[in-house]
Amino acid sequence: MPKMKTHSSLKDRFKITGTGKVIRYKAYKNHLLSGKSSRQKRVLNTQPNLANGDYKRLQQGLANIKG
Repeated sequence: MPKMKTHSSLKDRFKITGTGKVIRYKAYKNHLLSGKSSRQKRVLNTQPNLANGDYKRLQQGLANIKG
């Protein structure tokens, strides 16, 4: 059986911490930043953990991502 490959688009969208939790990135932080307040940009800078239900859905695609 061939090796499982990591889903290429998921490599850039998620990061695995040392303890195995999955970090996701927030939307609305890529362009048109001059129209957003400093507070909004600061809040968007944080990177929350992925919810457990979402992690179960993505587990196969994230199988080979290293921390």
